[in-house]
Amino acid sequence: MHLSWLLSAPSPSSLLPHHRPPFSLPPCSPLRTRFFVLFPSRCIPIPGLLSVPRFRAIAEAVDKAEGEEFDRKDSDFINVGYICAAHGLEGELRVKPSTDFPELRFSKPGKRWLRTRITGKELISEVELTGGRAHPGQKSWIISLHGIDTVEKAKQMVGSTLLVREGDRPELDEDEFYTPDLFNMRVFLKETGTLVGTVVNVVNTGANDVLQVRCHSTGEGIDWLNSTKPESSASGHLVWIPFVEAIVPHVDMDNREMWITPPKGLLELNLHSDPRSKKERRQLEWKQRKKIKYRVISAKRKLSELGQNHVLEGLKIGEKDQRRFLAGQIAEINFKLLQCSLESIRTPIERYDLPKFIDANSAGLMKSAFKISQKCLDSCKSDAENSIHYGLYEAGLQLLRESKVATIILLNDNSGKYSESVDDKLKSKIILLQKLLLDCKSVLKMKEDIFPLILISPAHEIQSYAQIFLLENDYFGFSSQKIWLLEEEKLPVVGMCPNENTHKILLKSPWDIIQYPVGAGGVFSLLSSDKLIDGLSEIGVEYVQICSLSKRSAIAHPLFLGLVNSRNANTGIKIFDRNKGDGEFDGVFSLSSLKNICKQTNKLQFNVSEEQHEHVELVDKEWIEVRPDVPNAYHFHCSVYSFLNTCSLDDMCLMHILD
Repeated sequence: MHLSWLLSAPSPSSLLPHHRPPFSLPPCSPLRTRFFVLFPSRCIPIPGLLSVPRFRAIAEAVDKAEGEEFDRKDSDFINVGYICAAHGLEGELRVKPSTDFPELRFSKPGKRWLRTRITGKELISEVELTGGRAHPGQKSWIISLHGIDTVEKAKQMVGSTLLVREGDRPELDEDEFYTPDLFNMRVFLKETGTLVGTVVNVVNTGANDVLQVRCHSTGEGIDWLNSTKPESSASGHLVWIPFVEAIVPHVDMDNREMWITPPKGLLELNLHSDPRSKKERRQLEWKQRKKIKYRVISAKRKLSELGQNHVLEGLKIGEKDQRRFLAGQIAEINFKLLQCSLESIRTPIERYDLPKFIDANSAGLMKSAFKISQKCLDSCKSDAENSIHYGLYEAGLQLLRESKVATIILLNDNSGKYSESVDDKLKSKIILLQKLLLDCKSVLKMKEDIFPLILISPAHEIQSYAQIFLLENDYFGFSSQKIWLLEEEKLPVVGMCPNENTHKILLKSPWDIIQYPVGAGGVFSLLSSDKLIDGLSEIGVEYVQICSLSKRSAIAHPLFLGLVNSRNANTGIKIFDRNKGDGEFDGVFSLSSLKNICKQTNKLQFNVSEEQHEHVELVDKEWIEVRPDVPNAYHFHCSVYSFLNTCSLDDMCLMHILD
């Protein structure tokens, strides 16, 4: 199942999908200034086998008699890292930090505490750190503990979590906060003093942090700004509040309160009236959880049939949140696409290329192509009545006025992999999308009920589009019930196994599958699995535009739509003199044609690239880390043009944009 948000639809669900728990930040990381906060990635421990020798090694490290239990309250401690491996021959340990103060925690000798699970019971015990040093190449630290002086003892410590006392946290500067300190704080509207709710979670979206607030009251039709006291009943709805100074100007740690000045519509985002009773909503939520459970069971069976049982091992160990995260990833695997992509390893194909397709069919396609200069195409927007193509323009405009056209914008990275400069790339994409939507609104001159809009975004950016971009700009005049946000299709990375028939899915940890976006071609599988085609048909849509986000994109251009409609074509493709592949795709499909393509996703063609990936493997019932020196994995990518092998040339038309 894919993340699919119908913004402002009358649904009790929150913006984040209920089947995937939000990512929790490391409890010892401070929230720095409220602008562009950087956090270390959360490290997930790889537990060693729990056994009596392990208990003996820990007992020696803490100078306690074997078998003695150490009774400590877990709430008194903070996780600063986990022991992921032994290092060297003298009992040193390698620690993956989950703190913003690694030098203080791992190089300064003194008391630390160790949390270990032994024979099903969690123990916290005191240890003595004798020294430590950074290991930059592995983004980890090498530490020594008193009593651990052999490789055998060190191996028994792997999987333990290193802790410090909560009272030992460093003092922070003004406007800096530790994540746990924000939990359970009361949130008030600064303008009226109205109690909004209580902070229950903090989520990092990349651009900034977002507070998840459980509302004190969400009575139907509440006017937050004019309300002076909360309603008597609390329904437990969740709202999302960006943790930036402009929206959260005052945080009172002493009184455990924060005062907010949200933009119009922010609090109402998830509070639309629902005619169903509380009992009916609970029944619906129960059915949804049950549906997800069955999906996980089905996915587990399919993984077993494909010889991927190692993926299921993480469901037997680890913390509840880790197992839940893995179950969510397993449930979301698109096995139909996975099997198609695995076939591509055995029968590799040449990368699907639009120019080659056009050259091979130039006699039929280019002869009837509609040619127009970029300058003329742009002038149609401002002076359509004086254009020689006014008839086509007006026909397309009429389709838009009657809401018979839906537009899908691909916001994903066309390389199929995430960029390292996430913040900069997201900002530039938001600016470009804002410009295109405003241009579209000015050309159409329609105040409301503009055509349906579907945005397909990388998972790490979707929160930013929903919380900040669309909301702050009041949906750019689109109907809030006709905007969808979808998470792009992803596929696991598989290992290169020349001596085996099965290509194993690679894991970052026992609870995290290595997976990457399929590419722009995944849009067809996405539309099919989320049943959006049927939904568009029900609201009267006849044509669907699919376009990439680029400077040459034209969202819902009436002339292009009018051309496809006038020629009774099922598929229209816009091509440029210097086409940049998936990054500049722009096509219009009749709804019937799009349905047909979505039914034939097994015909989509995948390009296979060899890559190098660090991962973990289960060897003799023990998880080990693998760091290859040569390519060891296959990554799959599907071009948006791979649909061309399902289309008839007789039902296709081209718009050729001349420079």
